[in-house]
Order: sequence, then C-alpha cells, then structure tokens
Amino acid sequence: MEPTVGTTPPRVMTIAGTDSGGGAGIAADLRAFAACGVHGCLAVCAVTVQNSVGVTGVHTIPVDTIAGQIATVASDIGLQAAKTGMLANAEIIEAVAAACDANGIGADRATPFVVDPVAASMHGDPLLAGTALDAYRDVLFPRATLVTPNLDEIRLLVEHDVRDRDGQYAAAKALHALGPRAVLVKGGHLDGDTDGCLDLLHDGERFVELPGPRFDTGHTHGGGDSLAAAIASGLARGLNLEAAVRFGKRYIVEAVRHSYPLGAGHGPVSPLWAVRPWWDDDG
Repeated sequence: MEPTVGTTPPRVMTIAGTDSGGGAGIAADLRAFAACGVHGCLAVCAVTVQNSVGVTGVHTIPVDTIAGQIATVASDIGLQAAKTGMLANAEIIEAVAAACDANGIGADRATPFVVDPVAASMHGDPLLAGTALDAYRDVLFPRATLVTPNLDEIRLLVEHDVRDRDGQYAAAKALHALGPRAVLVKGGHLDGDTDGCLDLLHDGERFVELPGPRFDTGHTHGGGDSLAAAIASGLARGLNLEAAVRFGKRYIVEAVRHSYPLGAGHGPVSPLWAVRPWWDDDG
C-alpha cells in the first residue's frame, strides 16, 4: 500500500452565507482558501437563492447551529484564522461574536479575525437587516483584526460618501474609531478613478496605500469575499497584517484579471489562475 504524503495546512474558517451560483459567499471563500494553500472550514449562517442575475431568497440558520459549527470545528480541527461574510441580522452577529469569544477568535485572542461587513449583493439586493448595522459597529468591529468594507458599506456604517482619495482617508479614520485593530478601505467602487484601484490600510497610526490595476470588466462577483478570504489565509500562514493584506491584494488582482462570464449577469472572479493544470501532465 502506497503511503500518503500530505502535510496538514493552516486552517481558516468562513462564517458566512451560501451562493447557489457558486460565485460569492462561502463558495468564493473556499475557492480562495484552496488557491492560497489553506484548508477551509465553514459555518453557514444563511442560505441564499441566487444566480448571476440576482438574489430571490434568503433563509437564515438558527443561531445555536451557527455557534455549534464554530465551536465543534475550533475544538477539534483548530483554526489559524477566521473571516465573516453575510451574517444577515443582529441576532446572528451577536451569536457569532459570542462564539468567537468562546473559541479564541478575535483581535486580542489567538486566532486572527477578518470581518467583511457584507450588506448587499453586487446586484444591489439587500443581504443585511437594517438593525444589524449597530451590531456590526458595537459588537463585531471591536473584536476584528481587520474590517474590509467597500464604499457602499462605508456609507451605511459611518455615513461617509467616499468620492476621492481624501474621502478614503476620512472613512478609514471613522471606521477605525469603531474599535477594530485595522481597516482596509477598498477602492474598487471609486467612480472616476482611472489611475487604478487603490486600497487603503489604516491601523490607527499608519496609512498604507496599496495600488493596483483597474480592469474593464463587469465580472467581479465574489471579489470582496475572495479578498477577505485571501487576507485571512495570509494571516493563517503567519504573515503580519500588512503582509497578509498585500498577499490578499496580489491574489484578488489576478482573480479579477482572470474573471469569466457566467450566466446572463455578472460572472465571478476566478481562483483558477492559481491552480496548476495537473490534468495536462503526462500520465
């Protein structure tokens, strides 16, 4: 019998919702985890009914089931990082915060915690109850190693309408004041920025500008999920925060570069650029 040769990789958990089209949510996270060399675990918080055109249904999971998924994995498999995606409502956010506290997940605990405050799909379909914004601000952000909002989410969370680079800096300061260790203000939705796509990292003391190319494509479904997942993967691999964010930026640039059409609407960013085509090998 031939022996196996695998070495256990770092483990990262996504605490998020599903996307039946496979482009965003937990599907995007697990694809990014694999491409970044980590083992993906999951705690499903909601099941969506969606395709490339839009979301037609959202069904939440009982909070004790969500907490149980986190606890049972953390106690057996162990986690080197965790990240959130769609959490749907305040009750789920509060349950996730309590489960993370109980299982050593958070900025001041052993396991780094990336919070992606998903509020709506890229089609504009709401994925977050209005009352959940306070729960994000008051409960989850103070526990976060990093928060990764896009400009639409920033508008909801801190009422900053970011239109230029100065606006990104102001939003970063306002978000950091809510308690996370660091903030990444993503510039992908910044209208009129033809020089590229600049993301801004702020840890309360330093600002780090992270430039990147801007691509002419509408196929960016799951981009925010994938970036947060790649950053969490970098943290799990032992990188410091800035290095992990740069790791995530490198991943998402290539994932957008290699994005592809799917269905009648928006196609997904692609992890396939990072997959060696073993099927073309001889033998």
